[in-house]
Amino acid sequence: MPVTKTDAGDMVSISTAKSTMKYLKRALPFYVMIIPGLLYFLIFRYGPMFGVLIAFKNYSPFKGVWKSSWVGLDHFVRLFTERDFLLLLKNTLVLNVLDILIAFPFPIMIAIMLNEVRNKYFRGSMQTIMYAPHFLSWVVIVGITVLFLGAQDGGLNMLLREMGLGTINFMTDPHFFRPIWVFQNIWQGAGWGAIIYLASIASIDPALYEAARVDGASKLRQMWHITLPALKTVIVIMLILRLGNFIEVGFEHIFLLQNSLNLNVSDVFDTYVYRQGLIQGDFSYSTAVGLFKSLVGLIMVMGANAIAKRFGEEGVY
Repeated sequence: MPVTKTDAGDMVSISTAKSTMKYLKRALPFYVMIIPGLLYFLIFRYGPMFGVLIAFKNYSPFKGVWKSSWVGLDHFVRLFTERDFLLLLKNTLVLNVLDILIAFPFPIMIAIMLNEVRNKYFRGSMQTIMYAPHFLSWVVIVGITVLFLGAQDGGLNMLLREMGLGTINFMTDPHFFRPIWVFQNIWQGAGWGAIIYLASIASIDPALYEAARVDGASKLRQMWHITLPALKTVIVIMLILRLGNFIEVGFEHIFLLQNSLNLNVSDVFDTYVYRQGLIQGDFSYSTAVGLFKSLVGLIMVMGANAIAKRFGEEGVY
């Protein structure tokens, strides 16, 4: 009996269905494993996006989101015409540029240096010391800084007094705010950030280094011509992801270092949102400021990704 096209199509469909069911049965444990992560993003990331609606309304907790009056772009106009907008933008951009130029390269340098350490015990000890600050909260880190740099009982100022040089108000002088902030970022995150680069370095073929040594290349030449080119893709991806938070410097860290004397250099959008939203209760306006920050981050990521693609690098999507 000849097999018709319809029968052949049915056989293919049955075979495809069996293959699909077999694949789903084999992959079911993995799909179950991603459920907690999927629920996290749905509940805590995508769910709250509904709240951006109040950025376009004059939100009142008593009326609710739907019954609050619609004001369109009024809150955004208010933000851009605010007297402190340029100051907030300047402080935020300066801190982010300093973080990218100074703090961002440190994990790369730490990873390269640790890779050159051959004594595994010394290397493990150094890794532990460098990773440890990552597990400290900003409250602890700022507290340690105050104990060391405090004007009265700070260890450094006590040493300066013993030397007859007087004291320096590190924590209240606006000139020291940015250096302290950048240094704390490096101390807290550089060691932990080096993990990604160390993993990339571990994937480099050792034969490349052996060939370079045979050709008489020094350690510096090996780093420059082998290690750094191998890290280029990871560096580009990490930089693109970092640019996604370009307009956001983190509330907790800034807030703990901020005081009335350094406000002109420490006031950023994150602390401004805190004052407007939680202290003054202007929820719609603070949401508009937060939405503005998110849009800038999105534009930065898309722009940086497009530039990376144009130069032949792998982007994040």
